[in-house]
Amino acid sequence: MSEDPLLISKAPARDLVSRAVSSGPDGKVDPLRAGLLGRCPNCGEGRLFTGFLKVRPVCESCRYELQTIETGDGPATFIMQIAGFLVAFSALWVEIRYHPPMWLHLIVWVPMVAILSLGLMRPGKGLMTALQYRNSREQT
Repeated sequence: MSEDPLLISKAPARDLVSRAVSSGPDGKVDPLRAGLLGRCPNCGEGRLFTGFLKVRPVCESCRYELQTIETGDGPATFIMQIAGFLVAFSALWVEIRYHPPMWLHLIVWVPMVAILSLGLMRPGKGLMTALQYRNSREQT
């Protein structure tokens, strides 16, 4: 019997994600890790997003209704503050230390803000979704 190599290569990756999401030997899902990895905070296996930032209506694995979790503008607000802080103080340090021309600041720091914002947005939204899931679960 020949096995499909694509099926073999997908199995270890899924197991790797499942192990990364579980928090201990008991196998319970850590919602915060699941959110950072873009997985369902309830089961840790289903994908959280359909696109770049659009949350799935229902988890494909456990059928948990993810659309009930609403994060609003929280992730964007935190990400802008984090990226702005890092870039502003880095630019200030470079200006004081090396005195580069203004065009060099624009070439370096404007793309850096965009890269940091886009790079942190998906894990930030996943984390905020997982935090809301955890807090709503603890309140019930």
